[in-house]
Formats: sequence, structure tokens, C-alpha cells
Amino acid sequence: MPDQAESGHKVPVLAPARMISRKTFLASMALVAVVAFIIGTRSADIRAVVGPLFGIKISSDTLDLSSVQDTYRNLKANFDGNLDTAKLIDGASRGLTAAAGDRYTVFMDKTEASDFSKSLSGQVSGVGAEIGIRTSQPTIVRIIADSPAELAGLKAGDTIIAVNGDSVESLTTDQVATKIRGDAGTSVKVTVRRSGESKDFTITRANITDKSVRSEIRNGVGILTISRFDTDTGDLARQAAQNFKSSGVKAVVLDLRDDGGGYLTAAQDVSSLWFTDKTVVTEKQGDKVTDTVKASGTPILAGMKTVVLVNGGTASASEIVSGALQDYGLAKLIGEKTYGKGSVQEIISLADGRELKVTVAKWYTPKGKNITAEGITPDQSVTMTAADVDAGRDPQLDAALAAAAQ
Repeated sequence: MPDQAESGHKVPVLAPARMISRKTFLASMALVAVVAFIIGTRSADIRAVVGPLFGIKISSDTLDLSSVQDTYRNLKANFDGNLDTAKLIDGASRGLTAAAGDRYTVFMDKTEASDFSKSLSGQVSGVGAEIGIRTSQPTIVRIIADSPAELAGLKAGDTIIAVNGDSVESLTTDQVATKIRGDAGTSVKVTVRRSGESKDFTITRANITDKSVRSEIRNGVGILTISRFDTDTGDLARQAAQNFKSSGVKAVVLDLRDDGGGYLTAAQDVSSLWFTDKTVVTEKQGDKVTDTVKASGTPILAGMKTVVLVNGGTASASEIVSGALQDYGLAKLIGEKTYGKGSVQEIISLADGRELKVTVAKWYTPKGKNITAEGITPDQSVTMTAADVDAGRDPQLDAALAAAAQ
């Protein structure tokens, strides 16, 4: 899933922000000079000493990679074909990372890192479909209005089974998204399963911009839909909340369904619409508390009747918000049990645009619950079936609006 720069604070950084965490700030440009100097001069040992001075963790440990070199030498000597050394090196890094056994700790090559960053900004070149996991299969959870995906006929609820003829049923959502993305003007064939039938769609990619926050007022109830927690989410959500307040809404529905998460700072900003000076989330490494994040600013929606919509695609930062609101008794959760991602990832810059996304801690709700694998159980269970999607029904939203009107 998930699991993406920090809202409102644009300062130089050494590495991108942590997923559902904070950025590491440069104390001065001197560190840049240090990093440039140490390359090739016992860099691991020196960084292990210098790094902690700037809040950066570096290990001086090394691996004996002689067996990898042996594999390469035999491959080079015997392989009937051309070898791309850059791909071999990336493959070695990818395999090393995967061997850690944590699905959220991943290596990204330059292209993957760039696509990942763009996806968090809402600016991508693709077809305009959001992908989540349903019953362990990559599934379209939202179609962006007027996108190539909508024009081609893809629908929410379609299970993706192949891209350009290659099966994707065992791939992660990030891997499927990478296969579907591409330069604007190029085409991609997406094969989906819909109502038991296989359907092929050939779609011409385009440049897509999709804001992370949408809002509307329906019968005196403000509906705030957040699709991801990115750099703009906090400001956009606050603008929508101010509009709700000015319009005199009587209640708010916060729709976090299929929101795979993003930056903790954005989750902190959104939570701060309902409460302030209280803990949003606590981070721990083992039993040691490493950070306590609190809400701040003016809670525009404090005291406002609130219903939060969640489902199996509600993960990470969106679980932090829904968990905090539930723990404090500030909202009623309706829908289905959430995904259950209770860990923190940090994005670390590597050479030539590559990045490492690595799990560095676990997070806990204000009442001390880590929801890894368990998810958050809603106060009222309401399911949404494929038949509902096909018929254009939304029983979960209907239930939320009914609860808000009570």
C-alpha cells in the first residue's frame, strides 16, 4: 500500500520526508560538503560518526558480498546475451532489501522513485485510476473524472489481472501502478475481471492532476473526501473545513475510504481540525518512544458532529486520523475494518536518484494501540459490494449521512 514533503515547511532537506513521519532538516549546508568529501574515503565509517550529529542514522557494518561477485563473474562468463550492469546492480539492491522480509521496506530505482514522488503530488502520467488491494488482488478503487480510464470504460471495482498481456495478480499496488504509468500519448492495455468476465481496455495515457481533497455540502452536511495525505492535504482540508463552518453545516462526513496514507505531517494537520494540544500518534522503536506528535493550530471543526468512513483500503496516515478521532470519542466510524498498517517508513536518498523506503518504527494511537494486521474496527459495520458499485449505490455514504443527520 501503501504507504509520501511536509505541508507548509519548505526548507532544505538532505532526504525526503518519512512516510507518516517528519522530515530530516539540514542543520547547515556544511553537511553537503561533508557528504561530498567522504565519498570514496571510508564513507561508511565516517558517516556512522558524522550522521548522528545531524539526526541521521548510518551503520558502519558491512556485508561480505564476495558470493554476489562470484555469481556475477559466472553469469558474465556464461550468459548467452548482453548484460545491463545497471539493472544487475539495482536487482542486487532490490533483492537485498526484499530479504529483510518487510513488505513496506523497498528499494526503488530512479524511475520508480520519480513515479512515487509524482504520485504523492497528484501529478502523474497515466490513465487516472487509483488502485488498491481487494481480496488480495489489485483492484481499481476510484476513477478520476474525465480521465482516460473513465473515457475508456474502466470502473471502480474492476480487478486488474494483466497489463500489456503480463499477469499482475501477484504484484503489489505500487508495481501494478508502475506498469500502467507511462509517457503521455503512449498506450497501455489493461485487462480486468468484471462480474466474472475478462475485459480488455486499450487506453492512451495522459498527464493527470488530481487534488488529494474534495468537498461538497449535501443537505446541510459537509462531505470531506481525502484520497491521500500529501504536501497540500492539510491546507486543502483546512480550506474546506472553513467553508463548511462559514456555510453553517450541522455535521461533517470525513471519507477516508481507499486512502492509502502519506505523510504524518498531513495527518497531523487534518487531525488538528478537530482537536489541539493532544496526541495524534506516538512512534516507538521496540518499547522506546521516539516521537509524540500532537495536534496544533485552530480546531475549526471542534465540537462538530463527525462521521468517518473507512474500509479495507483505509491505511497508514488515514488510520492515524480515524484512530485518533475514535480514541477521543470525536467521531463515529462507519464502514469496514481498515487495512492495518501500523509502521513508519523513512525515504532515504541513494545514488543517482534511487531511494530506499525503510520501516524505522511502529506507530500507536492515543490510547496506545498498534493496528498492524488488525486494523481499526468501525463503530458501525456497513459493507459495499461489487453489485453496489455496478449499480452506482453507496450504502456506506448513505449510512454516514443518516448518522450525521441524527
